[in-house]
Amino acid sequence: MQDVIVGDVVNPDHIDVEFDSVGGLDRIKKALYELVILPLKRPELFAYGKLLGPQKGVLLYGPPGTGKTMLAKAIAKESGAVFINVRVSNLMSKWFGDAQKLVAAVFSLAYKLQPAIIFIDEVDSFLGQRRATDHEAMAIMKTEFMALWDGFTTDQNARVMVLGATNRPAELDEAILRRFSQVFEIGKPDCDDREKILKVILKNERVEDTIDLYHIARLCEGYTGSDLFELCKQAAYNPLRDLLNEEKAKKTRQAPRPLSQLDFEKALAASMKTSIGVDEHNGYSSCSST
Repeated sequence: MQDVIVGDVVNPDHIDVEFDSVGGLDRIKKALYELVILPLKRPELFAYGKLLGPQKGVLLYGPPGTGKTMLAKAIAKESGAVFINVRVSNLMSKWFGDAQKLVAAVFSLAYKLQPAIIFIDEVDSFLGQRRATDHEAMAIMKTEFMALWDGFTTDQNARVMVLGATNRPAELDEAILRRFSQVFEIGKPDCDDREKILKVILKNERVEDTIDLYHIARLCEGYTGSDLFELCKQAAYNPLRDLLNEEKAKKTRQAPRPLSQLDFEKALAASMKTSIGVDEHNGYSSCSST
């Protein structure tokens, strides 16, 4: 069964996302380093008593596009932990009983490869609230997952952590929420964080020295990190269009010019940012364009 899961295992050396790759979120990154990364990286520091034991469950929640999955990969990279990206489609099987075995294989493999992070994106779709309408195989799989998770929780020496990400924390089963000992809200970035995200995105791009990223960040109120990335992509097309127009006019520019302030202002004027409102049911409504 472990052969099915091996395809979801990522060596931390092959992850190209570090904390410096994630713009902003300085307070959350500091907390994650102390509470999550250090126990995985330096277990000897946490061997004195039970109060400073390693975290067995961490939940990242917030609107889409705020960098939860990127942050999860950065945690694995910074801690040197094997990253097991669990996909529910791999766990579900047409053969009754196989799902339980696959869940057991996930934890068994994580234990062998520790330090290891078992990552579940959109964890609410797998470990959501239990209902009478749930398929029997899914209910059994959830129970098996929680039982195995509890086994690692009681083993203070096991460096295995379940890391979940969700847009809908209210949809999670209460028993699952209790097992996530640390919960972090990854909200929309403020102006300072938007400027930091823009700096990360444009780090290796050709931009004019006079560009004012703070001014652009101020104009992007309500944008997520994903929105800012798309904005930069749109802005980058303007120098390319200018180059193509010059080629048509028989001019001989060799490469697109650097990105300018005006390119971003044009992209802002043309873009339709993602807005996510709060609703009473799940904390966040579906995305809508304004």
